[in-house]
Amino acid sequence: MFEVYITKSSKFLPNNPISNDEMESMLGLINDESSKARRIVLRNNGITNRHYAIDNTGNATHTNADVTFLAIEKLFDDTFTSGNMELLSCGTSTPDLLLPSHAAMVHGLLKNQSVELNSSSGVCNAGMNALKFGFLSVKSGNTNNAICTGSERVSTWMLAEKFENEIINLKNLEEQPILAFKKDFLRWMLSDGAGAFLLENKPSGATSLKIEWMEAFSYASELETCMYAGGDKLADGSIKPWSDYKSNEWLSESVFAIKQDVKLLDAHILQKGALSMKTALDKNNINADDITYFLPHVSSHYFVKGLYKALKEQNIEIPMERWFMNLKKVGNVGSASIYLMLEELMNSGKLVKGDTILLSVPESGRFSYSYAYLTVQ
Repeated sequence: MFEVYITKSSKFLPNNPISNDEMESMLGLINDESSKARRIVLRNNGITNRHYAIDNTGNATHTNADVTFLAIEKLFDDTFTSGNMELLSCGTSTPDLLLPSHAAMVHGLLKNQSVELNSSSGVCNAGMNALKFGFLSVKSGNTNNAICTGSERVSTWMLAEKFENEIINLKNLEEQPILAFKKDFLRWMLSDGAGAFLLENKPSGATSLKIEWMEAFSYASELETCMYAGGDKLADGSIKPWSDYKSNEWLSESVFAIKQDVKLLDAHILQKGALSMKTALDKNNINADDITYFLPHVSSHYFVKGLYKALKEQNIEIPMERWFMNLKKVGNVGSASIYLMLEELMNSGKLVKGDTILLSVPESGRFSYSYAYLTVQ
């Protein structure tokens, strides 16, 4: 077995930052009315800027494959070129296509040589699952290196025009034409971008991070779906998939919109997060004092105090000065968020040899969690 190091990190955030006041003009008004949920959601999530891969008229400027490729491209230099890459492992919640896979589409843009591919789907853990595939490949000697990514291009999913048919349908049914909170809520939460890591079996460059271990947990066996797209939840908690709907219902019901059961989220996301983190740390004989920097992916600053309290109840008390987050200025970029956090910390000049970093990523899709523990070389 080989040691595995993150030797380089990079990111790509499309276009100029979008402020809170600019969001609705970019995404559009639904039913010609300003969203009643927008100000409440933005006040709670604490995000002030995000990036969209669309222009001022709502036209796409980049695909998901594009933003991923542009992040990867920054990893290459004279010491490591695209011709040296052996494995490409890409995670995303929002692939451009149902098929081919996201990784295949990114590889098509790289135009280098034949490499092994892996595409991880899901929600926020898609990026960590992509990282773990690369980690295990290099660790086992299957490959000498791997490029791993997390990316999202969700802005076009949230444009007002995508919900117009649902609003018309509600009017025809003489119902109140207001977009359900489970959909409107997420229009003000999500943003676009990509992050990329180069993994190698030996340290390289000014700062290398050794991946000591990775752990992952799912509670889908006991909890129903919380965040979903491409279907809708039925009264019994099961999900009816898009392919079981009539084609006209895809529009009239906004079947492909991203939705979240907020009550289910509040009931379980922190509780299961604290439990899974304690399990991961105990398994690897790590306690709070062994963590120099804690990088938690949170969808909203609303959850920060609750997460601190939930971890403290599990005897994991990490002082807030050791928490490192950039949600406020880059937004919630789903599976890319943990890449963007670590990229910023890795290139900040703050890290010194011997520092340790704990990555923590929850996923509300059906309550999954993943962790990685790194040491600075």
